[in-house]
Amino acid sequence: MKRILFTLICLLSASIAHANKPNIILFVTDDHGLDALGCYGNSVIQTPNMDKLAAEGVRFTQAYCTSASCAASRSVILTGKFGHATGSYGHVHDYHHFSTFDTVKSLPVMLEDAGYHTAQIGKYHVAPESVYRFNVRYKCDPRSTIEMAATCEPTLNQAKPFFLYFCPDDPHRGHPFTPDPWDAPNSFGNKTEPYPGETIVKYDPNDVLVPSFLPDTRECREEMAQYYQSVSRIDQGLGKLLELLAKAGKVENTIIIYISDNGIAFPGAKTTVYEPGIKLPCIVKDPRTDFKGTVNNSMVSWVDLAPTILDFAGIGYNKSDFHGRSFLPILGKENSRDWNTVYAAHNFHELTMYYPMRVVREGDLKLIWNMAFGLKYPFASDLWAASTWQSVYRNKGEYFGHRKVQDYLYRAEFELYDLKADPEESNNLATDPAHAKQLQAMKKKMQAFQTGTNDPWQIIWGNKSQMQGSGVNL
Repeated sequence: MKRILFTLICLLSASIAHANKPNIILFVTDDHGLDALGCYGNSVIQTPNMDKLAAEGVRFTQAYCTSASCAASRSVILTGKFGHATGSYGHVHDYHHFSTFDTVKSLPVMLEDAGYHTAQIGKYHVAPESVYRFNVRYKCDPRSTIEMAATCEPTLNQAKPFFLYFCPDDPHRGHPFTPDPWDAPNSFGNKTEPYPGETIVKYDPNDVLVPSFLPDTRECREEMAQYYQSVSRIDQGLGKLLELLAKAGKVENTIIIYISDNGIAFPGAKTTVYEPGIKLPCIVKDPRTDFKGTVNNSMVSWVDLAPTILDFAGIGYNKSDFHGRSFLPILGKENSRDWNTVYAAHNFHELTMYYPMRVVREGDLKLIWNMAFGLKYPFASDLWAASTWQSVYRNKGEYFGHRKVQDYLYRAEFELYDLKADPEESNNLATDPAHAKQLQAMKKKMQAFQTGTNDPWQIIWGNKSQMQGSGVNL
């Protein structure tokens, strides 16, 4: 009898503990820039569900990924550590074959250990599976966002608290490319016939808003219209997921975080560390709070997501296990004085695209270190083939948006920008004697960041010193 009573007490205690833990949905899109959401100021695009989420939660205006490359960014999201410290230097699929060290413990594993049911659907793009382990990995066309939502319904109805990692392929550029791909705009996954449940939303190229870092050309507008259509499909999938969450009776105890892995798939954004590549949408809805329609201007990073989610879940952890920190304490604040610095680190995109860069942004100042500055900047295959780029490059255009084509292809070693005076990052202050002290101060911050995150590339600073000591002009 005592044994039965003890068992019942244990089951009751576990049930109470589960009831107190929130469900968490991490919704990660693929190449969705800050330019294409209504709640971020785009008056043309139709994103009613994203806008509703922002109206019911917190919208961050200065949220950053750490690398504008799919796999590298996603590894940071799920580990809370920079890729240069985990072995996640670039793409994982096919011959690229970069992989996280076996000793790294990822967010889904930590959540599972604490009693969460963990599920993933859509783009995975991390490795190995033993590190990024989920209880369930659903299979579904990752472009068919409404189908994706329906496929996840068993997780939404879980008795245990759940963590759902929901990752559409949209609005990544479509594949495959035609033999002469720049003759027509890329489809961004759009088809003639709708995906199951989708209502196709088409856009007139004349109506789209061309970001200032891109050229306002016919080719660019045509591609932007396709990109918008893909984003609207994501929005419909988000709406379906929210509908099914309500059907399951889980709305009031489910935290939803909406982000993108990196910026828009156009030159000047994706694979670069310029603002359009790394400054991204971030919307957090916690129905247990009254932070409705809050706009948070603090600088947060994807390296902060793992500890933040663990805090949401009430799971203890050692702060030293992460390079980021939880932004839960500042979630409902408009500004936080000690959240004014972010870092970024890029090494590879595709295997053949070696171009390591490090970034520190503090306030309005931003320093970029292009370690391979002597090389021509490498293009991702889809960005090179983009009709937006080819229409300028083939016609020998001098400018691509506000940046000179030559400056895009051949970078200076250091780029220093005052983003308040120069949001386009087109006026490099690194060689301006008037900014010499600021440059040195930012270099010291960058070196401290590299030391603090065990960055193997910090050795290059030592190599530079040796070369300077030998009389080589750097």
